[in-house]
Amino acid sequence: MSVAVLGSGAFGTALAISLANEGPVTMWARDADHAREMQNSRENSRRLPGAVLPDALTVTAELDRATQADVVLLAVPMQKLRQVVSENADLLRERTIVACCKGIELNSGLGPIAVLRECLPQTTSALLTGPSFAADIAIGLPTALTLACQDEAQGKVLQQQLTTSNLRLYRTTDTIGAELGGALKNVMAIACGAVIGAGLGDSARAALMTRGYAEMQRMAIASGARAETMAGLSGFGDLTLTCSSELSRNYRLGLSIGRAEPFDPSVTVEGAATARAVHEEAQSRKLDMPITAIVVALLDQRLTIADAAAQLLSRPLKEE
Repeated sequence: MSVAVLGSGAFGTALAISLANEGPVTMWARDADHAREMQNSRENSRRLPGAVLPDALTVTAELDRATQADVVLLAVPMQKLRQVVSENADLLRERTIVACCKGIELNSGLGPIAVLRECLPQTTSALLTGPSFAADIAIGLPTALTLACQDEAQGKVLQQQLTTSNLRLYRTTDTIGAELGGALKNVMAIACGAVIGAGLGDSARAALMTRGYAEMQRMAIASGARAETMAGLSGFGDLTLTCSSELSRNYRLGLSIGRAEPFDPSVTVEGAATARAVHEEAQSRKLDMPITAIVVALLDQRLTIADAAAQLLSRPLKEE
């Protein structure tokens, strides 16, 4: 089995490094100069400095070369996934495609696997998600992820193929739950970052994580996901990691909101678009998701942190 990773950001590079420690891997970079630089220096100094690219990892800017692999991992931002797949449908159609992004597409309200199914209906598609930081994976630290594939037999094959010495994959056929867990936890991470940035304390963050998890379950179960999926790595596991570390871009965005500081607009933060897409969907379904609504209001600068806290604390008292 041959493997390729499309996308040379931090996470794509980390996955490519881990997989290349087991055998040959091709990584595609859109920028030819960047690809050449990585191939020669054996480092992705722009996105993952300090991590050494194994000899078995080949970096190329030639997409037709990368897509000769049997399994193609798409490590591109969620809001770019449809464009990448649509523009290269002929090259990807005969491959097994594994999306490695988290979020909800703003225009359609779809998750990664749903987008793949829409663009490549005859292709086997899967999702790799869960609590993981690129820096940890790249240096060989143990990481457990969820591999979601509706085809159970193909999921078992992929689980064997993509497990490495430091990546342990757990399998599920609940693709909806895996999609929503990875997407919704980013929204909650923005909220938790805002709480800490505003100096509201760890107790407030714990409360927000807990009630945020309730919102995640509410949306997921209404969408046909299984509750146990949300309690696993792709839901609760990812929520715990993302809401408690400054390595999370979503959490850092929240910190900047809470501190009233500017945030680098060049940094991809999937939770911002996801919050808007989920808020719109929740309104259409009449689902109660107050934290998501407040995150959108904070992003749009329609609320201050003080007003947001007051809104949440003044909600009617009820059973947990």
